[in-house]
Amino acid sequence: MILKPRVASYVRRNGRKRRGERMNAVFKTDKGKVRLHNEDNGGIFTNKEGQFLAVVADGMGGHRGGDVASEMTIHFLENEWANTDKIETAEDAEDWLRSKIVQVNQLIFEHSKQNSECEGMGTTVVAAICTNLFATLANIGDSRGYILNEAGFQQLTEDHSLVNELVRTGQISREDAEHHPRKNVLLRALGTEETVAMDTKTIIFEEGDFLFLCSDGLSNKVNEEEIKGNLTQSGSLDEKASNLVTLANQNGGEDNITLAIVEYSDVVVEGR
Repeated sequence: MILKPRVASYVRRNGRKRRGERMNAVFKTDKGKVRLHNEDNGGIFTNKEGQFLAVVADGMGGHRGGDVASEMTIHFLENEWANTDKIETAEDAEDWLRSKIVQVNQLIFEHSKQNSECEGMGTTVVAAICTNLFATLANIGDSRGYILNEAGFQQLTEDHSLVNELVRTGQISREDAEHHPRKNVLLRALGTEETVAMDTKTIIFEEGDFLFLCSDGLSNKVNEEEIKGNLTQSGSLDEKASNLVTLANQNGGEDNITLAIVEYSDVVVEGR
């Protein structure tokens, strides 16, 4: 089991907007109201064909570890994606995510062994490749992916946490899980072991859909109805993202807060 300490460094990519042929996206991160540093990281990146890769990573291991692990993850995935050709199939997307996440897991693990101040560091990761036909997600830890479409708003990922395992096996209720004293214990993280298992899932991604990724600093403070309400209200993606960060801070802001939104639309959102 892996305990996520509640410490955290500022992420340069805060507020970055990207536009694709039929997609708009925004990424935001905030250190919250309590933490002195931000160990979260992430971004929205494009490959050679302009396809989006959205990533959120929530580092752990203290200021000298968690921010290193999340930064290494994002830097590696960003560079690899920039040199990637068009993703044609869901199998290609899943293979890419599995291969690159395995590689960065090894990089983080080796770095922690060679640098004593980073011993035990790791990070969650949720990543999504978005194409005009589908979106493919991979996740490790408790950073989450959601979809908002004509069927409603639903979580696509499964938390790799002690509390979620207790819920899944019927030992506690979801209501009990919200205030469980060991809520920050992970059963799986990137970079803490030499090998790592991840979940992958592919969904149909159509015009009008929203893909939403976030760290637990947001999902612990903003419920699903509130997220859905913000995504469906009028306004730009940047306004919607900012409103969600503000809401998480208003509800306590004890942890770092990070989110990425990808909207499949023909309408171009104006950026600042």
